[in-house]
Formats: sequence, C-alpha cells, structure tokens
Amino acid sequence: MKVNLMQGDCLERMKAMDDCVIDLTVTSPPYDNLRTYNQHDWSWGEDDWKPIIQELYRVTAKGGVVVWVVGGATVNGSETGSSFRQAIHAMDCGFRLHDTMIWNKGGFSAVGSLRTRYAPVFEYMFVFSKGKPKTFNPIKDRANKNAGKNASGTIRQNDGSTMPMSKVMKINDYGQRFNIWDVSPHRQSGQGSHPAPFPISLARDQIISWSNEGNTILDPFMGSGTTGVAAINTNRNFVGIELDSEYFSIAESRIRETEVK
Repeated sequence: MKVNLMQGDCLERMKAMDDCVIDLTVTSPPYDNLRTYNQHDWSWGEDDWKPIIQELYRVTAKGGVVVWVVGGATVNGSETGSSFRQAIHAMDCGFRLHDTMIWNKGGFSAVGSLRTRYAPVFEYMFVFSKGKPKTFNPIKDRANKNAGKNASGTIRQNDGSTMPMSKVMKINDYGQRFNIWDVSPHRQSGQGSHPAPFPISLARDQIISWSNEGNTILDPFMGSGTTGVAAINTNRNFVGIELDSEYFSIAESRIRETEVK
C-alpha cells in the first residue's frame, strides 16, 4: 500500500496531481461556517468549494466516485441551501449525481431552535461519479424477515400495467442495504481533538462500496485521518491533505500507527 500525506491547501495540492489518478474520494468538507477548525479568520463559501470540486473532477479517474458528506447552516431562519448548490455545481463540472444518500445520525447535535422546526438529525452523502461508476460492491446486511421463503409478486411495466415475476426466487437471509445509513456520530473530546470527526464505519463502508483493494482513495479534508485509517484497513492506497498543522499531526500519527499493525 502507498500512503501520501500532505499538509497544505487542498486546492493547491490537488493542482500538482496528475489527471485521473484517484479512484474514490471520501470526504466531509466544511459545513458553511459551523466549525472554526483552529482558523480564527477562516471562512467557507462558493469561491472556496467551486474550484475544489472542479479539481476533484480532474483528478478523479474515469468511472471513479466522490462521496461528499455535507450539511448546512440555518441563517436568519432559513437554511442556506449550500449543500444543494455544491451538488449542482458538481454536475456542472461534469459529475453525475449518482446517488443522494442520507447519513442518519439518530440524534440532534446541530445548533438551532426547536421552537420553529423539527430537529435536524441527518446529513447528505452525495455520490458523484465520473461517468458510470466502475465499481459497486453493495453491502448486504439488512435482515430479511421473510428469509427462506419464495419471493412472489408482480413487476410494474412502463405503461403502468403489472406482470407476474418471471421466476421463483428464494429470499436470502440478508438484503442489500438501503441508501439511508444509521450511524451514530463519533464522539471525541480533549485538547487537540478535531471538532467534527468522521465515524470510522461510515468511511469504511463507503470505501468498500465504491472501490476495490489496491485502488487509491483521497480525502482532501483529512481532519483527524479517519478516511485514511479506513483505507489502510481495507487494503487501499491513500492520499490525504489537511490544512491545519495540529490536525495533520493527529492524522499522521493515527495513519502511521495503522500502517504498522
């Protein structure tokens, strides 16, 4: 396995990369201005994410995928809609919006008033693809209550009519996972901790789904290095970029420790 860790601005670092070298990106960019990330004068807007998404398209291999995990802020009583604008811009750059997945965190953790709206408990996981995805390894862990029985029923046609299923199939013990994933957020505390750590299972399962062993995984917003740890644990190469020197040190330590296990 090859691991390449870089500290610095991800846009500048990606500009130095060759075309079409990344099989899969799994990343969680900053969410509007909801976190400080050790940067006192830090900001995140269209002028930041637009060129980054454009560079991601360039470095992504044909058939490669970008999993873009993102949420948004509520300002003056209105959601910013920045998540949707990012998805639309990705399509303008040439990506397909292959899937809109939901990360159900199962609990309320965002800042906001519950007097005027329901508690936000999810984030988007946009799956962008450069053409048709070359890899899909669906995770099958959804228990079927009718396991062992014969499947029966009808299939609806384009004209609205229905036809009986052409063959009888036995229902397996487990079915393919849906695109809403229930994953509890990772809790991390203490001095030097990253303010928005990625759940390792979320990164691992996306990596398994959209890549194969030996592929190259990128995280341009590496944070504390969770995507890198998941990539190494699943026998993938990894390229990680992180702007903040403190978070980079945390990520580098975690990833190097994983490499020697």
